[in-house]
Amino acid sequence: MSTTTATTTIPEGNVGNLTTQQEAKLRQFWGTIFKLYDLYESKDPEVQAALKNCATQANAPVQKSRFGLFGGGKKASAEDTNAIALVEKQLGLGAADENDKFGLRKQFMEMLSKHSAESARAMILEAVKHDHPDALALRFLRARKWEVDKGIIMMFSAMDWRTSKSKVDSDIMYNGEAGGARDEKSSDPNTKVLAHDFMRQLRMGKGFLHGTDKEGRPISYVRARLHKPFDGKNESLERFIVYNIETGRMVLNPPIETACLVFDLSGFTLANLDYVPIKYIIQSFEANYPESLGVILVHNAPWVFKSVWKIIHGWLDPVVASKVHFTNGRDGADGITNHIAPDRLIKELGGDLDWEYKYVEPVEGENDIMKDTATRDRLQAERQEIANRFEAATRKWVEASTPEINAERASLAKELCVNYWKLDPYIRARSLYDRNGNMRGGKKVAWYEDEKAAAAAEDKAADNATVKSEETFVDAGTDGELAATAKAVDALNIDEKTPLPTTTNAVAA
Repeated sequence: MSTTTATTTIPEGNVGNLTTQQEAKLRQFWGTIFKLYDLYESKDPEVQAALKNCATQANAPVQKSRFGLFGGGKKASAEDTNAIALVEKQLGLGAADENDKFGLRKQFMEMLSKHSAESARAMILEAVKHDHPDALALRFLRARKWEVDKGIIMMFSAMDWRTSKSKVDSDIMYNGEAGGARDEKSSDPNTKVLAHDFMRQLRMGKGFLHGTDKEGRPISYVRARLHKPFDGKNESLERFIVYNIETGRMVLNPPIETACLVFDLSGFTLANLDYVPIKYIIQSFEANYPESLGVILVHNAPWVFKSVWKIIHGWLDPVVASKVHFTNGRDGADGITNHIAPDRLIKELGGDLDWEYKYVEPVEGENDIMKDTATRDRLQAERQEIANRFEAATRKWVEASTPEINAERASLAKELCVNYWKLDPYIRARSLYDRNGNMRGGKKVAWYEDEKAAAAAEDKAADNATVKSEETFVDAGTDGELAATAKAVDALNIDEKTPLPTTTNAVAA
């Protein structure tokens, strides 16, 4: 079952279309998150000791037998085992998942020992960005088939990966393309090489975003023929992959929550085959960015790819594998235009859209606003205050869902979205898509010329309305009201024609 907006169908299980059972699972999910916060804030020394000992147990080798091949090593103490048991009981975690191919439970236990309630809250808030917080939670719930404990483990493992390992927001997105261009001139050889590899992939267009498919999903193109194994360091390639995925999040127009990934295999040969980045892409989408792909199009695959596909298919989660479609040519039963309209398909793939990828270098001074740390800190403080109110409202909602609490949560989620787009230029370096005018600070993304023209007209009308309002208030001598109006206009930095959906319109199962 699904509900429909003016132009877009919201899939069941997403924000704005939850069954009664799904909403109950979401409330349970948030309730478990709050239990974790409360554990961190507990004054019980036994609880605090248990949290710190979780990592020891998570890393302890399994001792199979005294004389077995893997019998050596330090065995986990009773104290460590009890620590795990106590935490699992408090959070309501079930038995370990035998199919945990990425070791998420181990990551989760390690994460518990090094964080606090404050840092756990910060990880989630940082990852939410402009989304409804429920949208983030629901991605992990859907990925784990609505099993709350597995969803919790998956989400916090991903949050820890973002902050501790990949440093998605504090490094990759903060420094961005301008940081890469700067580091190409570094006196440190390793820094210089990594930056050059990263920028080279951007310049050649190995992977890029442009346009939308028939479902309104942004399209991410990957030109496999441009990849050469060992042509650059894995670290820079991983950075490039994460940068593209994370940038893809920024061009989702609500209520769209997924992307269309096109692997263009035109001209692909075995000389382009490299399983290392393929595995990294799979792990990224399955473990750290679940439920982010709506469809995967493998386009113009040559016959040599058949044996490769058999291997890759075995690595994929069945749900992800079900989203893969092989397309060949433009039209016909297998044509790519079954998924992307001809006038929205780039000419490189046989479409009618007269557009080709061209990289525009970072502009000197484009990130100067990031030097204004005072404004950044003020906006972040406002964001934290909104998040605190959202948590308080959600704690009430976990106990009992009422129309009043639902409305309050929806309003606060929208405040978070508005706040994010104000904060964005202070914490994220400008990208190619900012320079090209595709991304518009929370307003609807404009890919095509007709969309850009409409966006320009909309912006001009808004500017004229602002000027007229200011002149009216100045003539009336109401300086205080003028300040309030300017503040209100500034707050409307999102597309008001596309309101954020809420969970209050849940449908029956």
